[in-house]
Amino acid sequence: MSAAPATDRIPVAILGGSGYVAGEVLRLVAQHPVFAPAMVVSESHAGEPVAAAFPHLACALDGERFAAFTDLEALLERSGRVALVSAAPHGASAPAIDRALAVAEARGAALEVVDLSADFRFASPEEYRAVYGREHPAPARLAGFARAVPEQWRGEVPRRVAHPGCFSTAALLAIVPLVARALAHPRFAVTAITGSTGAGRGLTERTHHPARRSNLAAYSPLAHRHAPEIRALARAATGVAPEVDFVPVAGPHARGIYAVVHARLARAADAGAVTGALTDFYRDSPFVGVSEAPPDLTEVVGTNRARVGVAVAGDALAVTVAIDNLVKGAAGGAVQWLNRMFELPERAGLDAPGLGWI
Repeated sequence: MSAAPATDRIPVAILGGSGYVAGEVLRLVAQHPVFAPAMVVSESHAGEPVAAAFPHLACALDGERFAAFTDLEALLERSGRVALVSAAPHGASAPAIDRALAVAEARGAALEVVDLSADFRFASPEEYRAVYGREHPAPARLAGFARAVPEQWRGEVPRRVAHPGCFSTAALLAIVPLVARALAHPRFAVTAITGSTGAGRGLTERTHHPARRSNLAAYSPLAHRHAPEIRALARAATGVAPEVDFVPVAGPHARGIYAVVHARLARAADAGAVTGALTDFYRDSPFVGVSEAPPDLTEVVGTNRARVGVAVAGDALAVTVAIDNLVKGAAGGAVQWLNRMFELPERAGLDAPGLGWI
């Protein structure tokens, strides 16, 4: 797909523009054949060069500076249709999206939204409160959002989407087809190792490089907020709410998630049969590959691809999933959703080869 002329590009605004995920959204949109970065909104960095936060993207930014929210309001006033991706922090994303939608509604502008925070991943304010311990910042907007991994959404293409977290994306890629095809009993043990970019730019004692280098450390075992998120999104996709015992692990690498999902088979099957069932489930999903061989993380780093491996011994089932947390688990998923919203090919702007060695 060749690039559209600059005047025909669809403008994309990015909220929360100085973090790792925002940088990945910017990277993908800057090389997209149809989308173009219109502005990167960051109130704390407004007026500063975007390349100061993302020097590796300087060649694609052409002197761009971080914008203030008022600049987004002006964009909505002069553009008939805008794509908005929010990479703002949890709790801050919902009020900003609410404000943007209110402006768009008042101006008669069409605003397609993908939220990469946790703010719209639960369908009710009660579920949100139970997990996050505070009131939802924009409860009236919850009903307007779909929430799913793109490959697992079966309805009409939504205009507003809450993309699952990176851990949830990895786990759901295994769990949803197993539940939907009644292949496994609906209780799963998930251990997932994540790279340090998942913790964001903020530095803590646990995320400081000397603490992570050559080290592995579990955190919030069986108590992480993504466990109820995985259950809720699996239920939304299949009608069944599985039990999920989730243990996240901080790894020594920068990017990528490697998840191992354990379950018990609901009926006799060998690895070939389970692999075939998952392959059929994802037959129209160009970014998901399934085989009996466990994946390597380096197969997917820097890409929107997911690699899924299947192993069976008796009634024991282990499914391994490798994704890039910043791409498939966030920015790439957002662009994939935008491709659907704007009726573009699913793979548009997302076919770049992986990094291989990092």
